[in-house]
Amino acid sequence: MAKRLVIVESPAKARTLEGFLGSRYAVKASVGHVRDLPKSRLGVDVEQGFAPKYTIPKEKKKVVDDLKKAAEKAGEIFLATDPDREGEAISWHLVQAMGLDRAAGKNIQRVVFHEITRDAVAQAFAKPRQIDMSLVNAQQARRIIDRLVGYQISPLLWKNVRSRLSAGRVQSVAVRLLVDREREIQAFKPEEYWSIEAELAKKASTGKTQRQKSFRAALVGKWGKKGKLDISSEAEANSLVQELNGCSYAVGDLRKKDGQRQPAAPFITSTLQQEAWRRLGFSAKRTMAVAQQLYEGLSLGSEGTVGLITYMRTDSTHVASIAIDEVRAYVKEKFGTKYLPSSVRRFGKKSPGAQEAHEAIRPTSCRREPEKVKGFLSSEQYKLYSLVWRRMVASQMANASTETITIDVHASGSPSGTDYLLRASATEVTFPGFLAVYAADKEEQDKDGKPLPVLKVDEPLDLQGLFPEQHFTQPPPRYSEATLVKALEEKGIGRPSTYAPILSTIQDREYVQQVDKRLQPTELGFIVNDILVEYFPNVVDVGFTAQMEQDLDGIAQGLKEWVPILTEFYGPFSVNLQKASQTMETVKPPDEVTDELCEKCGKPMLIKHGRFGRFLACSGYPECRSTRSILVKTGVACPRCSGDLVERRSKKGRRFYGCSRYPACDFAIPQRPVAQPCSSCGGLMVASGTRQARCTGCGRHEIVREGDAAGQGAREEAKAGA
Repeated sequence: MAKRLVIVESPAKARTLEGFLGSRYAVKASVGHVRDLPKSRLGVDVEQGFAPKYTIPKEKKKVVDDLKKAAEKAGEIFLATDPDREGEAISWHLVQAMGLDRAAGKNIQRVVFHEITRDAVAQAFAKPRQIDMSLVNAQQARRIIDRLVGYQISPLLWKNVRSRLSAGRVQSVAVRLLVDREREIQAFKPEEYWSIEAELAKKASTGKTQRQKSFRAALVGKWGKKGKLDISSEAEANSLVQELNGCSYAVGDLRKKDGQRQPAAPFITSTLQQEAWRRLGFSAKRTMAVAQQLYEGLSLGSEGTVGLITYMRTDSTHVASIAIDEVRAYVKEKFGTKYLPSSVRRFGKKSPGAQEAHEAIRPTSCRREPEKVKGFLSSEQYKLYSLVWRRMVASQMANASTETITIDVHASGSPSGTDYLLRASATEVTFPGFLAVYAADKEEQDKDGKPLPVLKVDEPLDLQGLFPEQHFTQPPPRYSEATLVKALEEKGIGRPSTYAPILSTIQDREYVQQVDKRLQPTELGFIVNDILVEYFPNVVDVGFTAQMEQDLDGIAQGLKEWVPILTEFYGPFSVNLQKASQTMETVKPPDEVTDELCEKCGKPMLIKHGRFGRFLACSGYPECRSTRSILVKTGVACPRCSGDLVERRSKKGRRFYGCSRYPACDFAIPQRPVAQPCSSCGGLMVASGTRQARCTGCGRHEIVREGDAAGQGAREEAKAGA
């Protein structure tokens, strides 16, 4: 009997499915897209309804040929690519590239699952469907618009600014947000203000000298009068300190207020990236690479290979009822009935375009507690899985109960006769609820304040010290990766699959650099942004870009046609393009001066940019034409001479790794070296996949220890053009 052929994107996903489907199925991987627009030309016929001219890349021809052969032998073909627009488009491209649309008698079906578990896969194969062309057309429209923008603006930047630059419909808006924020910071003028805190304590009982627990209260105003007391200079602060030193202190009022804290919704892509950055220090790219591993499946010993989380590119907070029931049963067993809310928690749509057919990011089973699977996971995988698991379990737990105590301190008897108001407050958790699983981080705990001593109204207090402090108003903070993702989501720019590629691209193109974990535009970023704002205002307009995202959502839902939307966009764009081609002036960013000196003439070396990236060139050009490569060290020693292995580029621009002592030592390898030596022969290991390394001596494959590969081989699939 002919086997049934199942096609997925990644080999890891294929291996997991093979374990579920059994010998009647052959599972093959396309390794991403098998067709795309050509790299060397626009590939879009603007005059003929924006018809795309897809090609099969050279490196994918063997993959397509192998899939064709497997399809010829198969009785049925199942397309099991990812459950989003990009996955739908990959399935459609597979059909076209393999000629399956013309194959007679072939039963071709699409299967969709949001988690790679035995039950979910079985249910998906029990209810196959046809390819959804609305989703395909939405992806095509995005790809074509991004191609029109990128391939027609970028050459103008190469000509007038620098080679190897790029513009993008979404990435350029992200850069604009960063540039606008940076200019706000530059224009900001700080204003001085002062605060005064008093260290207070209960009065000691008569005849007793024991030290009482102290607390701090801030000066907020005048007693009995509304309005905040503003202190704008040191002289004012010193005057008030003299006043307060002459006061008597007592508890003027004491208020207690009960409160509730609700758990947050399970993660969507943007919130996962934000929380992973905030709590774990993961970049968006790193987060998505690790999440991909957890989704595609990992070996859990006797349980076999199984996906640990649901699909990680989603903007929906919807959770399947069966998963909610499992979590509620787990909470009841683990913590007791009082930790379980009386009714199921439901979370609304995160954004207008969120698709409720998708699910939030959650563990495929809450019974797989992080500690139980920790031994099978890398450190990164464990940290991210634990974050996802705790967030999902907490989402179905009871509220945390709090009590906030606010103390108004009456300072009376000042030299001027003015009475003052000082205030202290603290919040205590009286019932942890969901915090038993998803505890508040240090930043949230600090906001609660230190516990206050037990006091009562009119109780006198001892003044133990006054602490005036100078402050200055602060400019708006620079965006971090997390806060930029949050801003993009709030403004309706980009979609779950695009956030990580956007952040990677704007940094790879050197439009932005990280300074103290914050994103700061470079001089190049300012130049490119200002050019785009001047010549292509719509391309970098936040409102216009958000509306385009809504139009693409409309196409995906079958409510709009994609060609009219492209036509409406391209008319004004082509006019701006023609104007820019004729009038754009050359603006070259200044070269960066280094501390290195030229070996020939002794003048400082400059960092310049060429066809194959950055290099060092003598500032004495053209009299001195000395150049040399910028060596990026890998931290791994050369196995021949113990020199440093560094990253290099061939004449064709291909990356390889060679000895820094070249030409004295000509050792070189194409794969990135790994610091971890082979456990068998002690030889040099090179990256060979997400967590695998291969020995260049004996050929042994090993799991890479955390930190040794620096994440080598992890591949963030940029599933939509940025």
